[in-house]
Amino acid sequence: MALLRHTLPEIKERAALTVNPAKTCQPIGAMYAALGVRGCMPHSHGSQGCCAYHRSTLTRHYKEPIVAGTSSFTEGSSVFGGQSNLLQAIDNIFTIYEPDVIAVHTTCLSETIGDDLRQISQKAKDDGKIPDGKHVIYCNTPSYVGTHVTGYANMVKGILKGFVKKTGTPTGKVNIIPGFCEPSDMAEMRRLCGMLGVPITMVPDTDGVVNGPLTGTYEMFPKAGTTPAEVAGMGDATGSIGLGRWATADAVNFLDAEYKVPGKIVDLPLGIQATDRFVNTLRTMAGVPVPASVDFERGQVVDAISDYIQYLHGKKVALAGDPDQILPLVEFLLTLGMIPAYVVTGTGGKLFDERMTELLADVPYACKYKNGEQADMFLLHQWIKQEPVDLLIGNTYMKYIARDEDIPLVRHGFPILDRMGHQYFPSVGYMGALRLIEKITGAIMDRMDRDAPETSFELQM
Repeated sequence: MALLRHTLPEIKERAALTVNPAKTCQPIGAMYAALGVRGCMPHSHGSQGCCAYHRSTLTRHYKEPIVAGTSSFTEGSSVFGGQSNLLQAIDNIFTIYEPDVIAVHTTCLSETIGDDLRQISQKAKDDGKIPDGKHVIYCNTPSYVGTHVTGYANMVKGILKGFVKKTGTPTGKVNIIPGFCEPSDMAEMRRLCGMLGVPITMVPDTDGVVNGPLTGTYEMFPKAGTTPAEVAGMGDATGSIGLGRWATADAVNFLDAEYKVPGKIVDLPLGIQATDRFVNTLRTMAGVPVPASVDFERGQVVDAISDYIQYLHGKKVALAGDPDQILPLVEFLLTLGMIPAYVVTGTGGKLFDERMTELLADVPYACKYKNGEQADMFLLHQWIKQEPVDLLIGNTYMKYIARDEDIPLVRHGFPILDRMGHQYFPSVGYMGALRLIEKITGAIMDRMDRDAPETSFELQM
């Protein structure tokens, strides 16, 4: 942490170097997405060290033991390829652990070698290593490109490619494909759909998998997540809604192109306006009215904003995280009268610049934002050195900037290693918006209390 005190405010262009990246690697996202399928064991096709890092990061974030297999590459595998390792792994995993599904994702090493997962999985089937009724699905997730969001998107598409069918008999359901978010968020989206009376299939669904109860009995495969049979029925759905363009566009487009299931991509429902768009899209696609209970929850958010906007108006915020999370969060901060002064995300894409330009069009303040490889927390810190902000929003790694610059931090995003709550309490939907207001207002008012002179240190602001 002491090294951060040597961060200089003068910014120099960097063509390659990334310092304190606002992202992590593809296989982590793929591993997380695979956990949202019932009876599924993620499998890392590469070295033991890669798999250990991905498992430990998810374990530290969720405080749950994350199970995954590895092809355990050695020097020989690194030179001649990992086909034999993966074939042996598939045989061992089905024999010893008895999952219903093995979801294979690649690492830098296997991608550099050029292992063909399609060919290897077909050979495993031909050789009788995949028992009847069991499945092997796969996706490519080279860590030297993309981010955990990209890996999540690739595995979600891999899940659909592995299971979806079209029988021609409509199910009347709507496919919900959530972006990279918490199990609590997935549960809240499902609850909102239930309030509208819309039957859905959600893929992936990690609720109950990485935030389950402590029962005294260990279950390697909890009775949660979406079943392969439910995934298969997505080809007969009324339509698909993807929540977050970076994480869901590939899956929604796949269902449209291959199975003629019409799709719509909207923001993750973070904040009141993004939730409005989700509810309206769901209402329109399913042909149902919005019940009074949903209007009631929305009204509570409006009431909270009117009660507390006086403490938030004009406060400057610096944010780091995933684009699918950041964009609706910036919109929500503007709704709260706050200024998203600095924004970085390590996941690239031209749409980010376009959307940020649109969101900030009427903001009378020169906000700075950047995405891609060099959009890191080092750059964010340099901007803060030039002109401080009132609040930080980001993952646990932002705590070093928060301490160094003495700025309050609201933890949001991935990973959160030093606090609890994210796996249990949603940030999406109207109830999630209330929680965000509570966390943001609490951080601002705690700082007001800390800094207030005795003459203005009152019980109520």
